[in-house]
Amino acid sequence: MSKTTLLEKVWADHVVVDETPDTPAVLYIDLHIIHEVTTPQAFTVLRELGIPVRRPDLTLPTMDHSTPTTPVSSFKDLAVVGESAAGQIRQMEQNCEDFGLDLIGFGNEYRGIVHVIGPELGATQPGKTIVCGDSHSSTHGAFGALAFGIGTTEVGHVLATQCLLQRKPKTLAVNIDGQPPRGVSAKDIILAVIGKVGVNGGTGHVIEYRGPAITALDMESRMTICNMSIEAGARAGMIAPDDTTFEYLHGRPRSPRGADWDAALARWRGLRTDEGAEFDAAVTLAADTLQPMVTFGTNPGMVVGINDPVPDGGDDPSFRKALNYMRIESGKPMTDNAVDVVFVGSCTNGRLSDIEEVARVLNGRKIADGVRMLVVPGSQQVKNEAEAKGLDRIIVQAGAEWREAGCSMCIGMNGDVVPQGKLSVSTSNRNFEGRQGVGARTVLASPATAAASAVRGRVADPRTFT
Repeated sequence: MSKTTLLEKVWADHVVVDETPDTPAVLYIDLHIIHEVTTPQAFTVLRELGIPVRRPDLTLPTMDHSTPTTPVSSFKDLAVVGESAAGQIRQMEQNCEDFGLDLIGFGNEYRGIVHVIGPELGATQPGKTIVCGDSHSSTHGAFGALAFGIGTTEVGHVLATQCLLQRKPKTLAVNIDGQPPRGVSAKDIILAVIGKVGVNGGTGHVIEYRGPAITALDMESRMTICNMSIEAGARAGMIAPDDTTFEYLHGRPRSPRGADWDAALARWRGLRTDEGAEFDAAVTLAADTLQPMVTFGTNPGMVVGINDPVPDGGDDPSFRKALNYMRIESGKPMTDNAVDVVFVGSCTNGRLSDIEEVARVLNGRKIADGVRMLVVPGSQQVKNEAEAKGLDRIIVQAGAEWREAGCSMCIGMNGDVVPQGKLSVSTSNRNFEGRQGVGARTVLASPATAAASAVRGRVADPRTFT
């Protein structure tokens, strides 16, 4: 019997029609998560052709990208996000009504970012195929699911057929040996991985994260790791499910119950790479050599240890262009740079443990004069849990803004933007030119590093705040 990887097991369970040299495989999709930005055209095509949504019960709709993170009580409040974003929100409500979909809308207690609420609800489960019109769908791979982003045309295909045409990706093992030192988080680990393999290192592959540093992580940290697989160029990221996974899922609203739970658990325990199975490629990183990481350029692979000098880049014109845009000097550490804005949130770092880490740094301190800090929970559930713990009071007392759930400043299309030329330390996932606003300069970092930087007024090593 052949030895197979986790990806190969999940793939084989979902192939409806095999791949050929001339045609991709037809892959069955277990869960389709949708939001307001990448669905309007797909619904328009279905409406024009008179095609219903094939499996409304396997479709999970919410609104997150365009939604304001200030309180909303009516559609009149949507003016803050601009007419385009407000139009997307209105259209999403209409599309869900027309096609019989149960929208997790403004008044729903589970509303939030697609890649936060899927796991919270227990809809994300080991062994599932999960897609969304959003590249950070790889987040759900933390549960042993095969999860990836799709385009608007593909969104229409899944809505109409619950299947997708796909070529089978290659496999890449990323082995994280040892344990990280104090003050090094999951965000630092994945930034270090991207720095090692580059933004194209995972192209054509699904990454499986392995090793003792990975198995020691809680589920929220695992989600952070898998979330940024796309920034390494990968199609998806996966982590084999284990007792940590099962404990997280048990009792959640859409998790199996009773005998169904027992059957699911027996099935899930078999979802791991066989001993001796071969990957198409492998990379190893020593966790105990890491320090807090920050980006210095305009892609997530331009990353450096918090106290290390920014590299020179030689005569590479794109490297020079990135440093010029960021107004960063090579040969100096990032801690030399003043901070204007700090953003904590996103599908990468908008969960309760992230908010707790920020509150730990901010407790009893004030953010520096001239710094604006937004802390945006990834869902209403995160918001409610944080407020029950009093974390919102610590954040507000420190001088930061405590917001409603949403994507917020990660993508800057909802009224939350970094002003032109200002430097933002952000817990999000992308630092391209203009990602957080026209002319905005983005430094990616962990929640602890972001909070420390807000207090210091400069990019700061969070280990000095313990």
